[in-house]
Amino acid sequence: MRKKVIFVCNGNSARSQMAEGFLRKLGGDRYDVYSGGMVARGIHPMTIQVMREVGIDISGQYSKVALEYYSKIVFDVAVIVCRKAEDDCPKIAGMTRNVQRWIFDDPLRAQGTEEEKLAKFKEVRNQVEARLKLWLAEDMEADLAS
Repeated sequence: MRKKVIFVCNGNSARSQMAEGFLRKLGGDRYDVYSGGMVARGIHPMTIQVMREVGIDISGQYSKVALEYYSKIVFDVAVIVCRKAEDDCPKIAGMTRNVQRWIFDDPLRAQGTEEEKLAKFKEVRNQVEARLKLWLAEDMEADLAS
């Protein structure tokens, strides 16, 4: 049975899109993967760029509002990846059995040159990947124990 997982952030333009892309690649056929935001702001071009750098093409993904899934899908896990979405947790809790919080900095708020902004996107991408790999190992271990 495939687990349904949703990654939620405010605009569904960077962190949740990265997490969706990583889980699609690393999770194999064990998961149905979704992402959404409190609003749909579109995927930031640097998000697509930094994911391509690690061999993951998310250009086919699109920005969605998480609550469009409300009452349509019950998720096994909802992962909140930003503080703003965390404020809306009561709404998200109705969509899932398990809410987790993996709070990452918002790379869209990075200041400086284009190179400095891109560096922040890469930093957040690497943090998302590391956290997701840890969760995958924990989830696999929990499945084996049950």
